[in-house]
Amino acid sequence: MSTERILSLIGALPVPVLVIGPDDRIRATNAALEALLGSGLIGKHHITALRQPAVIDAIAAVRKSGTTASVRFVNRERDKDNVYQVVVALADPDVVLSFEDQTAAEDIGKMRRDFVANVSHELRTPLTALLGFIETLSGAARDDAVARARFLGIMAHEANRMTRLVDELLTLSRVEEEERVRPRDQVDLGALLASVIKGLEPQAAAADVTVDLVLKANPLYVIGDAGQLTQVFSNLVENGIKYGASGKVLVVTLEEPANHLRLRGQGVQISVADKGDGIAAHHIARLTERFYRVDSHRSREVGGTGLGLAIVKHIINRHRGRLLIESELGQGTTVSVYLPMASLS
Repeated sequence: MSTERILSLIGALPVPVLVIGPDDRIRATNAALEALLGSGLIGKHHITALRQPAVIDAIAAVRKSGTTASVRFVNRERDKDNVYQVVVALADPDVVLSFEDQTAAEDIGKMRRDFVANVSHELRTPLTALLGFIETLSGAARDDAVARARFLGIMAHEANRMTRLVDELLTLSRVEEEERVRPRDQVDLGALLASVIKGLEPQAAAADVTVDLVLKANPLYVIGDAGQLTQVFSNLVENGIKYGASGKVLVVTLEEPANHLRLRGQGVQISVADKGDGIAAHHIARLTERFYRVDSHRSREVGGTGLGLAIVKHIINRHRGRLLIESELGQGTTVSVYLPMASLS
């Protein structure tokens, strides 16, 4: 088959393809392969283009045995390793290499492993504490009423923490499952925010924080899921109370509808602003990652699971909204939620 015919055939394929002639020099490539390895490869020895021993060894083995081989190929692109599965097959007298991008599958696998490791770590800590206290109460502190009362209080705290973690894992799973299903109910945001703040009054009082609600537009309706939006703003207000308590005041503001670039249209902004210690800039981009905490020890002390903002992000995505976190050390933190006003039908 002529080189022109080979180029025509492999040019129609969406995956990178490289053809090596019997002289071990590259005979043909397609556009996808050139995007991966660069142009001007035809006529060069295949070793100079591939440079990975596993692939080079597979080519030699296929020439010798006539069988097909599959090997892993890692290519560095823009400070990231992209992983390909390379199928090496003999098309006598040529050897044909086709590259299948496995990067997304590898990333998903890594996310799953990290998720399992994080969940295991989060559960192991309270379980270890519970087992230790049970052992102590079964032995040395069996008849010590003071120690027993103190240990039982700690055990209840750790058990509640595990319960919160499991509940939020189940919530995250449900939210992710529903993320592509658009809500269709009308929700009164002013009434919803007032209800959220009313429900968190005991926590605000315990932290000596005043929560002010500023309604610049009331009533104001959006298309949404009332239960999920309640969860969003409960989480944001609760975070403001927990982590911004040093500022003593938390302001929740419902703005008037306006055109927002983030929404590319008409929408409403709801902001939750505290005057607390603030968050360093390098943390902000990662705050919505699962289990990411700015201060792990403090977060666990106040009952944080590290999943709240991940849940918030998925709910806002379902509502086709946007989330913006702005903070400065010593100046407090403002979390803004942008929700579209237009019908989501």
